[in-house]
Amino acid sequence: MIYLDSAATSLHKPPQVAQAAADAIVQLGNAGRGAHEATLSAGRVVYEVREKLSELFGVGDPMRVCMMFNATDALNTAIAGLIRPGDHVVTTEAEHNSVLRPLYRAQRQGAQLTIVPMDKRTGRVREADILAAIRPDTRAVVCAHASNVTGNVIDIETIGTYCRAHGVLFVVDAAQSAGTFAIDMQRMGISALCVPGHKGLFGPQGTGALCVAHGVHIAPLRVGGSGVHSFSHEHPTDYPTALEAGTLNTPGIAALSAGLDFILKTGITAIHAREIALARILYDGVHELDGVRVYGDWTTDRRAAIVTWSLTGWDSGEVSDILMQEYGICTRAGAHCAPLVHRAFGTGKGGLVRFSLSYFNTEEEVHAALDAVTELAQEDTTCGRKSHD
Repeated sequence: MIYLDSAATSLHKPPQVAQAAADAIVQLGNAGRGAHEATLSAGRVVYEVREKLSELFGVGDPMRVCMMFNATDALNTAIAGLIRPGDHVVTTEAEHNSVLRPLYRAQRQGAQLTIVPMDKRTGRVREADILAAIRPDTRAVVCAHASNVTGNVIDIETIGTYCRAHGVLFVVDAAQSAGTFAIDMQRMGISALCVPGHKGLFGPQGTGALCVAHGVHIAPLRVGGSGVHSFSHEHPTDYPTALEAGTLNTPGIAALSAGLDFILKTGITAIHAREIALARILYDGVHELDGVRVYGDWTTDRRAAIVTWSLTGWDSGEVSDILMQEYGICTRAGAHCAPLVHRAFGTGKGGLVRFSLSYFNTEEEVHAALDAVTELAQEDTTCGRKSHD
């Protein structure tokens, strides 16, 4: 099997990740719930992850790193906890539903929403257009660092610097950039950074983080057990407890810690360079094929290692099924939870096929994928597999 679906979740991970999870299951208790060795050890593991994430993302304080279950959990917490009725929010057409749906809910509750359009050819969103959409009453800008469909990257430092200077909150969805792009919250003016553990950080599913800048207060999405102040009617307000009601996924966090160790040792620059080199090989071969259209801006290597494409006359789901059944290649087809992107591209009916590369993929796998697409592109219409609607 050739796994080219790392934008959905990382499958190939450093071997120590699985071992850390297995060890935690049999050794660690519930962090913050007691004073015996099992729970104290769990607490130390969790705090070490906060330290590593704080270092990786320039948070400046490990206690401002709140553990979440995924980026969607973090985005829901940040958006629901920051946006109030009457607030104005700016976002873009390039967003995942994990941004859009919480914002649509806020809109139904009385918030105002401006959606900045993307270029219908390249899928790029201009930073200048985002800044131009900010009004005197704008509460926040919420956007993805990198698109999960096109791989295009937004200059978050330009946006964050402007937002900080004008008193606007800046919430960043780092689902496709955490672990492969340098992010420094303090330098970039990021108010809240929403991070999945199971993608570029090589952790397991069910892990993530919400990193909160100093001076930013997010009302909790969940309240309940916290291990402290048990007689209070109100949930604790100190970070990170304020956003971490209930038992944490300690085995997952322990495994995430091992993934972070690999990233900190290997280096983000080296990881991104390898991933984009593999993606570039795939793009260079695929985009020249008759009937194949590749989406996104490929004039720069400052992009996520995502190659998304369509084949004239074929439904993306059919292509993805053939790639798996006949070539053993795992891809993602369809709308990718990004409806506005597909409306802009006009691909809402047939969807698109996405290859997403990992540090652990090989050139041999990439060339095998290229050969498979080449064969599909050369299929004669008499084979009966093309769509004729």
